[in-house]
Amino acid sequence: MVDKQDEIAAAKEAASAYESSDKDGAGPPTVFDKLLSGEWKTDKVHEDDLCFAFRDASPQAPVHILVIPKNRDGLLKLSLAREDQKGILGHMLYVSQMIGKSECPGGFRIVINDGEHGSQAVYHLHIHILGGRQMKWPPG
Repeated sequence: MVDKQDEIAAAKEAASAYESSDKDGAGPPTVFDKLLSGEWKTDKVHEDDLCFAFRDASPQAPVHILVIPKNRDGLLKLSLAREDQKGILGHMLYVSQMIGKSECPGGFRIVINDGEHGSQAVYHLHIHILGGRQMKWPPG
C-alpha cells in the first residue's frame, strides 16, 4: 500500500509537471503512454477500440484495476472533459462496471482522482476499480 504522504508527494509532483507542460491540451507524457504503446508490460484485464484496463502495479485493495481512454485527446483529468467526450466517459464507466461485477461480485468502488487536491498522480484520465474487501468510509 502507498503511504499517504507518498501519495500526496506524487500528486504534487504530477501537478507540477502538468503545470509546467506546454498547455497544448496533450499534457506531459505519462506512464500510461508507455503501457498503451507496449513499451512497458502490464497485466491487461480488458481492451477494446476506446479503452484499456489493467491491474494497478501498486494496488490499494486486493482488486485494483485502472481503466483509461486509449486516445487521451485532452482527457488529462475529469474536470477538463468536453461535451463531445461524453461518449468515451460513459463507455469507460460501463466497462468499469462490467469489470467490477466480474472481479468483485460482493461489490466495488469506483474512484476518479482530479487534480492536485484530488491526489491525481497521472495526468491521463483514469478510473480506479477497487474491491475484494470491505471498503471504509470516509476515504482520504
